[in-house]
Amino acid sequence: MYRENPKTKGSGILCCIPQTGRCPNNCKDCFFQSGRSYLEPLDKNLPNMPLALEGYVIRVNDGNDSNVCRDAVIKSTDHMPMRFFNTAIPKDIGGFPAPVVLTVNPADKTDVSAVLLTEIPNNLMFVRVRTNLWNTDIVDTAIKYYTQAHVPVVLTFMAYWGEADTIKEEYKWGYQFRKRTLNSYWAITYEAWRKVMDNYAHNPLVYSCGTEGVVSACKNCGNCLREYFATMTRIRKDQEFV
Repeated sequence: MYRENPKTKGSGILCCIPQTGRCPNNCKDCFFQSGRSYLEPLDKNLPNMPLALEGYVIRVNDGNDSNVCRDAVIKSTDHMPMRFFNTAIPKDIGGFPAPVVLTVNPADKTDVSAVLLTEIPNNLMFVRVRTNLWNTDIVDTAIKYYTQAHVPVVLTFMAYWGEADTIKEEYKWGYQFRKRTLNSYWAITYEAWRKVMDNYAHNPLVYSCGTEGVVSACKNCGNCLREYFATMTRIRKDQEFV
């Protein structure tokens, strides 16, 4: 039986995971790996594929990665008229048959570096940057590089369910233990989130995944729907000249 992601409920987006098992990317602080996913136990609830498709945009891989078992992922979603793929593996993005969201600083790269694609495929929907209060140099680099190439950047603010010590001492002022969608985490406060976002107020291509400390539901955001349709328009326009 299909399980709807509670974060996307009411947004016009449905999520799917065609694979079984856990994601080999093993990103630290990923809800899918933490045992707190709405799909637990994973061995019983994966794959998770929606039956109702009409009128919905399908987010492929709200857990796991679309570049894992890639051919099978593409084949199993071919019947979905409106879909976009999520991956943290910068492999042949342009080869996907639909828009793609790329996470550029996954796992151990979060606070170290961001992937900067040498070629920007026309199906790159936006890049997702995992963001906290102490990796702003990585965030700045990614934003400058991608927005100069006219690629939107969506900042996803990290939340931590482990000990508060996970957060660097000098930045604890900007975090509080609070509930987001289903679970409670050490998450950035609205005031600290606002301080980060104000740095990019001049850049119309920089967005946040939700408004931290206020609303996190996708129905109150709209980034994915806006950029999905913008990307599809661009793809179709490019195809007219092929």
